[in-house]
Amino acid sequence: MGKHSRPGPPNQPSRAIPRVDDGDPLAAYEKRRRPPLDVRRRHRPLHGGGGHLRPDEPRALEEWNGFSYEPVGAAVNLAEAQRWVSEQTSGDESAAW
Repeated sequence: MGKHSRPGPPNQPSRAIPRVDDGDPLAAYEKRRRPPLDVRRRHRPLHGGGGHLRPDEPRALEEWNGFSYEPVGAAVNLAEAQRWVSEQTSGDESAAW
C-alpha cells in the first residue's frame, strides 16, 4: 500500500464523501449544506478529552443547522447523549435527506 492509499477495494468509490447528482443544478450547493459525513447530531464532553472517556460526566449536545453545528442542550452522561443522538423524530427534516 502506498502512503496515500485508502482502505478497501480499489474498484469502489469512497463512502466517506456523499455522491453528487450531475443533473441537479443545485447539487454543489446542497453538498455544502450537508453535515460532515452526514452526522446531523453529535455530542461532545463539556470538559474536553475523548468522547468515550469518563462516561459519567456531562456532554454538550450539538445539532447541524445547515451551515454549522449549534449547541441545543446538555446530557448528564454518555448513555443519555448517545440515546439523544440516535433517536429519530417523525418531523425531522434530516429523514428526507
